[in-house]
Amino acid sequence: MAGRAPKLRRVARSPGSLRFAIVAARFNERITQRLVAGALQALRAARLGPDAIEVHWVPGSFELPQAASHLAATGRYAGIVCVGVVIRGQTPHFEHVAREAASGIRQVALATGVPATFGLITALSEEQAWARAGGEVGNRGEEAAEAALQMAKWIRSIRDGGVEGERASRSPARVTPSEAGERASRGHVRLSQTTRGPRRPHGTR
Repeated sequence: MAGRAPKLRRVARSPGSLRFAIVAARFNERITQRLVAGALQALRAARLGPDAIEVHWVPGSFELPQAASHLAATGRYAGIVCVGVVIRGQTPHFEHVAREAASGIRQVALATGVPATFGLITALSEEQAWARAGGEVGNRGEEAAEAALQMAKWIRSIRDGGVEGERASRSPARVTPSEAGERASRGHVRLSQTTRGPRRPHGTR
């Protein structure tokens, strides 16, 4: 049984004017509402504006990719959080819905460039689903929202001129005044030694 997902680092600053959408499946709605609540909590914790979050409901998890695709096509959203619940029944229908939803959500992200994150619970029982909707295993809606925030921030950093980590590694190290003086002193010593000539007869080539 899958455990709690690793905790993602929250966005340290407000994403500014970025907007996010939550697409929720009404099937197993009582549990899905807990996923929506978790997603809203994560997005509000990022200090988004009051009008920067929208919630859209669709009939079931199978419809999540189509709804996400239409929302992404508007160009209004920095990320789309897809949440829903699929509980195993007596037929393979459970597997088909879960597989198609996962594949479709991934395709939306790849085709549009807008992060569409997977907050779908696939459970063997209702009890197991509740555990993943704010119970002992965490809240998949919250985790999907945090992933959308992280991806939106990462994509914006690229558009602004490069990934933050890469820019940091390329930037010259900061030098304190004392370190600068010490380096200058060392350079002066080396220059003086060069001017006077090598102390050892075989020190240069």
